Amino acid sequence: MNCFRSFICLIGVFLLVQCNKSAGAEEVHYDTIQHQQKADTVQKDTVVKKEIKYHAFVVKNKNKDFKTLENKYSQEELHAILAINRLDYKNKWRADTLVVPDVMEKDFTVYSPFPKNVSAARNIQKLAMFSYAIHAYALYEKGSLIKWGPTSMGKKETPTKMGLTFTNWKKEVAISTVNSDWKLRWNFNLYNYLGIGWHQYDLPGHHASHSCVRLLEEDAYFMYNWADEWILNKKGTIALAKGTPVIIFGPPVFNKKPWLQLLKSPHANDYTADQFNHEIQPFISEILKQQNIKRQYLEHVP
Repeated sequence: MNCFRSFICLIGVFLLVQCNKSAGAEEVHYDTIQHQQKADTVQKDTVVKKEIKYHAFVVKNKNKDFKTLENKYSQEELHAILAINRLDYKNKWRADTLVVPDVMEKDFTVYSPFPKNVSAARNIQKLAMFSYAIHAYALYEKGSLIKWGPTSMGKKETPTKMGLTFTNWKKEVAISTVNSDWKLRWNFNLYNYLGIGWHQYDLPGHHASHSCVRLLEEDAYFMYNWADEWILNKKGTIALAKGTPVIIFGPPVFNKKPWLQLLKSPHANDYTADQFNHEIQPFISEILKQQNIKRQYLEHVP
């Protein structure tokens, strides 16, 4: 009998302990998740990049030397080399020295100067970042880098406006307001009243545009389909929701080619996650506000 009572008491104590554990289970689990999220963020933000080394290819005889390159590298590899040097194929003749990876990689993101993960952007559905300093862009989805590439932004006399903006309308072929002979393919407007947008156009290896952001053809096409347009009312006179957030940041570098520094250090152009967090932080509140407005609008669209 005493053994039976002891057994019952033991069960009671066991159940009491289990109830107390259950009562705090949700809180402990939540704290664990929060801690894990922080740990994951730190882990992702400090991912060690694959070490890439570069060498210089000096162009003396343009026809002969580029023929050598075309014989040595595949079309895709040559395209990557030119992109690293902020050139398109049409403007390859402008190069006097090319920065060339010692080992060519199929994945172009291996050469990215941008952080793979940015904790400040993890709640942002889509974000486009343009660096005036290194002549390049980066696309993020929920804080993860999905694509990067070269740009040519506004020259010193006609600089691209920096700060936060949003994508507005888009057009497959737009006519430049500066010169009607300039056809701007895959144009996505960024500043409606200023006529500034991103689009395909020549990449000459330096900032050369009239305030717009020039891209390679395939990059402009990708971003044309990737970014979201604004949402207007039926009359097209009022913006009900903004498009994809875009941050253009500096400082502008007009008379140097930062990628040449890769010959001295493969990380010379790299941004850290902390640096990107610093660039994004001032705009997070507005970005999330506009993102929420868009979400609420789409949820109530009949």
